[in-house]
This record gives sequence, structure tokens and C-alpha cells, in this order.
Amino acid sequence: MRILISNKNECCATYCEKSDLTKFKTNLLDLKREILEIETASSGSKKPVALDQSSVGRVTRIDAIQQQQMAVESSRRRTETMLKIEAALRRIQSDEFGICVKCGDDIATARLDIDPTFVKCVNCS
Repeated sequence: MRILISNKNECCATYCEKSDLTKFKTNLLDLKREILEIETASSGSKKPVALDQSSVGRVTRIDAIQQQQMAVESSRRRTETMLKIEAALRRIQSDEFGICVKCGDDIATARLDIDPTFVKCVNCS
């Protein structure tokens, strides 16, 4: 199976072979696994901070709250990335991978190499 992925900046189109789709799928699955490992390892840092003033000082408590909020935001970003990965995997399954959702043109292979979760071509981004 060959899927044409044209690059508007080049004079000729490049072809995305089935092996390229397999490569993108493997990269997406590896990234998904890596994110799940990070999420599992950092799950404890999202727990609420104890506000017992006698056990820690005010500055330490503020620092702990800040660290907790940063962990929550990092987790939110990882969740957002996971949703993009799942969507890209669904597009691969449905043979819609590499097609711009805005204009319907093909997304350049080089762009997908940078981030296989991209859903828009360079012109529509």
C-alpha cells in the first residue's frame, strides 16, 4: 500500500510506504508507552499538599504547593498529548493519516517526521 503525501515546497511528491506508516505507528506507540511510564512515576507528586503549619515552614509549604501545581499541569499536558496520539493511531487505522483536516491536502512526510500527531499541513497551520 502506497499513500501519496505531497510536499507543497518540493517540486515532486514523496511517497509514504506502508513501512513509513508502520514507523509512524511504532513511534506513536513508543511515545504513548513513555508517557504512561512518566505518568505512573509522577503520580505521587500530584497529591494535595498537607497544610499542617507545625510540620513545615511557610516557604517550604509554598514551594511544595508550587511543585504540586506544576505536576498537575505536566500531567494535563501529558493527557493532551495522549489524546493526540490516540487520534493519530485512529487516523492510521482509517487510512486518514497524513491528510490535512482543514484543506484535505496531504501533509508532508518531513512534517510528520517532526511530529506524527500533526493534523494540518504547513499552509493551514
